[in-house]
Amino acid sequence: MKTLSLFALAASLGMGAASLLHTKDHFPTPNQTVAQTIDGAFRDGVYLGRLAAQDGAAPHVAVGRWADSQDRASFTAGYRQGYSEFLASRSDARGRQAE
Repeated sequence: MKTLSLFALAASLGMGAASLLHTKDHFPTPNQTVAQTIDGAFRDGVYLGRLAAQDGAAPHVAVGRWADSQDRASFTAGYRQGYSEFLASRSDARGRQAE
């Protein structure tokens, strides 16, 4: 009985660790560098760019959210990447459905 409970505990811990390691948000997308992944302005831009594309809005980069010129450039790059990646993934999904 004790062996069975130890085996069940080890199996559940192993599965939990594997699920934590296998999330897509842990790894940068192919278009992102590690520096961009840890840059808050860039990540904010990617997020807002994806939201705008999901809503069907025209791209509008609101750089006034960031005071520093480097942060503004990072935000702009992230916004454009997030916007275009969402549109590309949506058109790719539509292409697969048509086949």
